[in-house]
Amino acid sequence: YQYGVQDQYAGLDFAQNEARDGYATNGEYRVLLPDGRTQIVTYTVQDGYSGYVADVRYEGEAKYAPYEPKAAYKPAPKYTPAPAYKP
Repeated sequence: YQYGVQDQYAGLDFAQNEARDGYATNGEYRVLLPDGRTQIVTYTVQDGYSGYVADVRYEGEAKYAPYEPKAAYKPAPKYTPAPAYKP
C-alpha cells in the first residue's frame, strides 16, 4: 500500500509505502520536519524472528529562525496627570 499527504497551507508533507509477503516486509516513510529537512526511514523485516531494521536519513539543510531574546521585565508605568477642565 502507499499514501501521501501534501498540504502547503498547513505545512504538512508526509508519505509511506510498504510491501508485504507473509512476515517479510519492506517499506519507506518520509516526513517534512519543522526545521525544513525531510526525514526518510527505510525499513525491512526479513521474517517473524529477525526484527525491524531501519535506516534513517535526512534530506535538506536545517533552517532555524534567528534567536531574538525578549525583555523579561516590563518597565514601570509612566505617570500622566488626568485631563482637567479649565473654563
